[in-house]
Amino acid sequence: MLQIAVLISGGGSNLQTLIDRSKDDENCGFKIITVIADREASGLIRAENAGLETLLIDRKAGSENLSNEISKILQGKADCIVLAGFLSILDSSFIDEWKNRILNIHPSLLPDFGGKGMYGMNVHKAVISSGTKRSGCTVHYVDTGIDTGEIISQLSLSVHESWDAEQLQKEVLKLEHQLLPETVSLLSEKWEK
Repeated sequence: MLQIAVLISGGGSNLQTLIDRSKDDENCGFKIITVIADREASGLIRAENAGLETLLIDRKAGSENLSNEISKILQGKADCIVLAGFLSILDSSFIDEWKNRILNIHPSLLPDFGGKGMYGMNVHKAVISSGTKRSGCTVHYVDTGIDTGEIISQLSLSVHESWDAEQLQKEVLKLEHQLLPETVSLLSEKWEK
């Protein structure tokens, strides 16, 4: 069984889908061993309610210190890391240490609408402003760029003309909740080898 650490910064709805999948499907291939937040986050309450170990590491310590602290905690404990709404940038040595073992979920069809400043509602506002007809979400490996890692999986939807950014966010989040646990389950066999 793959031992995963989930890193969060907010409410943890994607974390909840991983919790639910691991509890409802004994053959999912993964187990959440710890949840780490870089700021006070209500997602930590979700994790505590599920009986998971939780840790808060202050992002204000700087990315190198944050990355070092996470590395110390996870060394010999986790097989891989899932970023589920984690907003801090991890330093390059940490990413190299965990190469091809860190996943991120992003609320657009990368490579479109990714990069610096493209997170949360900023992504959905940019999609609506652009007039694009399709959006969705992407699970990708984390590399030293921002949203530039190899794409693993995507789900898409049609953007309705009547939607604003808030409606698009709701619809894309439904896809995220489907795609993330499915992708982690599919990759668990590969990562265990």
